[in-house]
Amino acid sequence: MVDHWHAYVNEDFAAGPSGTGVLQGRTFAVKDVFGLAGWTNTAGNPDWHRTHGPSAANAPVIDLLLGQGARLRGITHTDELMFSLNGENHHFGTPVNPRAVDRIPGGSSSGSAVAAASGTADFAVGTDTGGSVRIPSAYCGVFGIRPSHGAVPMGGVIPLSASFDTVGWMASGSRTLLDVGLALLGGGTAAEGEEPGFGDGLLFAADAWSLAEDACRRQLLAWLAAAGAGVDRGEWVTAAPEGLPVWFDTFRTIQGYEIWREHGGWIGRERPRFGPGIAERFAWSATLKQGDYERRAEDRLRIRAAMEALLGRGRLLVVPTLPSVAPRIGTSGDALEQLRIRTMQLSCIAGLSGFPQVTVPAGEVGGVPVAVSFIAGAGMDLPLLRWVDRLVRTRPKRSLARPSRPRPA
Repeated sequence: MVDHWHAYVNEDFAAGPSGTGVLQGRTFAVKDVFGLAGWTNTAGNPDWHRTHGPSAANAPVIDLLLGQGARLRGITHTDELMFSLNGENHHFGTPVNPRAVDRIPGGSSSGSAVAAASGTADFAVGTDTGGSVRIPSAYCGVFGIRPSHGAVPMGGVIPLSASFDTVGWMASGSRTLLDVGLALLGGGTAAEGEEPGFGDGLLFAADAWSLAEDACRRQLLAWLAAAGAGVDRGEWVTAAPEGLPVWFDTFRTIQGYEIWREHGGWIGRERPRFGPGIAERFAWSATLKQGDYERRAEDRLRIRAAMEALLGRGRLLVVPTLPSVAPRIGTSGDALEQLRIRTMQLSCIAGLSGFPQVTVPAGEVGGVPVAVSFIAGAGMDLPLLRWVDRLVRTRPKRSLARPSRPRPA
């Protein structure tokens, strides 16, 4: 295949299925942070590639997918060491957003989202720490999931912040998203005949919705109403009584401390070249103290307990995935940073709680995709995926039509 969309760091890397199962006949691409036998990861940075050797074996999650009949075809680009949400890589370039070619694809699982959105793979695998599957999925107009923390094995995957890191996946269709979930979470058990719940337990997080721009909020609420999941069936609540900025500060402090603990030694030893914004984030992470981390870790326990009380096993929290459409390529650093802060105030809800979140394409604003998310209680990943699939499949098909986009030369 020809990589018109610049999704792949290696589009020819392939591995055949090792068994049969729910993913029979489907192809997938994988973010360049997963161990693959014989492959040396770049992790989005040439100095990482230079200082590391090839993997001796596949990451366990790769073998799970191959064992369910999927075929691996292609290794996708990532932001440097997964520490960005934009998808613009200073060293390897920017994958092209198939749904809005003049807009960023989002990161750090940028290439995976582009592979799924362009149809060059049936589904794609990435990692999500602070939003790195959910955000590019939303920007590129595909479905994506951050599963419950610890639900999918992280062995053989380059870590960023261990207490937040998850393996996530994305697909252009809700059924494929569910089938990958069945392969990774349910042993390939068929989904037919199982009735998803949640329909009468929708909670709309008012503090999260207040972060969305007006046009985005109107489109998402209209899409939900047409899907039969509108505000008339739900209740407005406050997700973060302390304020989402406080939750975000808790998240970024824990994340930053863990990132420097994981990668600070390598950075100090190898002095890698980082692109704009990446070096500054690592430098900030180096300033965090253990006491800061421990205090925020206690706050996280309280947040998780509050979220467990709010959602239990029968309710969903409904939030915008993003506050706006994807920014244009070349948007200034200050503007991107302000959007990043607002975005992470939304994405930190699932991160701090460790709960599963599925992002769903919900139409467009000005011809650019927007998305809505559903967050369920801990361990409710498969019921959530089934519920989303049912919601999408029973919605009028014309609302899900994908507009034609020009392919880059």
